[in-house]
Amino acid sequence: MSLVERLTSVGGLPTDTEDERIRKGALTIATVLVCALTPLWVTTYLLLDLPLSAAIPFGYLVVSVVSLYVFASTKRYRLFRSVQLTLLLVLPFALQWSLGGFVASSGVALWALTCPLGALTFSGTREAAPWFVAYLALLVVSTGLEPMLEPADIPDPVVVAFFLGNIAGVSLTAYLMLQYFVREREREHARSERLLLNVLPEPVALRLKRHEGVIADRFEQATVLFADIADFTPMSAGLSPEEVVELLNAVFSDFDRLAEEHGLEKIKTIGDAYMAAAGIPVPRPDHCSAMAELALSMIAVTALHGDGVRLRVGIDTGPVVAGVIGRRKFIYDLWGDTVNTASRMESHGIPGQIQVTGRVVAALDGGYDLVPRGTIEVKGKGPMPTWLLRGRAGTRPFRRG
Repeated sequence: MSLVERLTSVGGLPTDTEDERIRKGALTIATVLVCALTPLWVTTYLLLDLPLSAAIPFGYLVVSVVSLYVFASTKRYRLFRSVQLTLLLVLPFALQWSLGGFVASSGVALWALTCPLGALTFSGTREAAPWFVAYLALLVVSTGLEPMLEPADIPDPVVVAFFLGNIAGVSLTAYLMLQYFVREREREHARSERLLLNVLPEPVALRLKRHEGVIADRFEQATVLFADIADFTPMSAGLSPEEVVELLNAVFSDFDRLAEEHGLEKIKTIGDAYMAAAGIPVPRPDHCSAMAELALSMIAVTALHGDGVRLRVGIDTGPVVAGVIGRRKFIYDLWGDTVNTASRMESHGIPGQIQVTGRVVAALDGGYDLVPRGTIEVKGKGPMPTWLLRGRAGTRPFRRG
């Protein structure tokens, strides 16, 4: 684990959201960074024989180290945040007053700006506003006190050097703090985008992010596939829970990869069943043949997972309705006779075979090896002629089962 990762884990809780983790990490990094710079001020003011001015940054260092320890021990983030923001706001102005004003202190009060900036990062816009008002108020107070302050006897080169140090230090602290916060937010945004695209097709996800109302479309031509591991229930009875999940994850991960390679959409998994569609949400003229290629690839890749793992596949083609269901946990789903028929083709199919309807046969137009299975009784549909898809036309048929 890197130093930054160790620092950002200080005070973290397993129940923290990503946003809370980022805020805690940014505050911890900012505190450690300022603490690392503080000894420079303490040493310099002591060498200039300004013990009161040296005591102020030293007091910040002591309180910050103690608050870091308490935060790491108790995980009380609100307390740690309040202590740090108060120190960042008050102590720079106190140091400026002890040194005799804006010029004599080399504008050290500029460090107080890290308080409202930090509040934006650590707390959010609503809680940051009072801190910024307090910062402006202390600036006004400092301006009123300026004529009454006696400037400390500090050599001009040191004053100029501290001007550089204060400006550079505040800039560096603010930049690193905000860089960490923004980088982590971007990383979390990218992770959220990947998760969303795992649930919804990209065009649908974009529509959802544009706050469209009900997302529903009708596609006159699409192809739907259902696949199921034959006899999975008795097979899983002899496996441990871990082995069941590992097997399904391995098989379905292969299916996901194949669907992506063929440019098709995985719709969902239900138990040991897998559903995919072609021609949605972006229509394509070769949707049926693309789905045939996916089905053949799925049968082939399933054979690699052991002789006991046999896939039963059903395909139908025709009109479907597609849309997004849910407000918090989204799902992109399909409805219509084509979906129901594809499901029946799978459930009434033969292990190791791809069963298709007459509509699929017509759409494939002789490009594939299709063997008539005959007419079967299909639940909810009655007698239906069906075919078994064995491979491309002119190639050695793939047989398994």
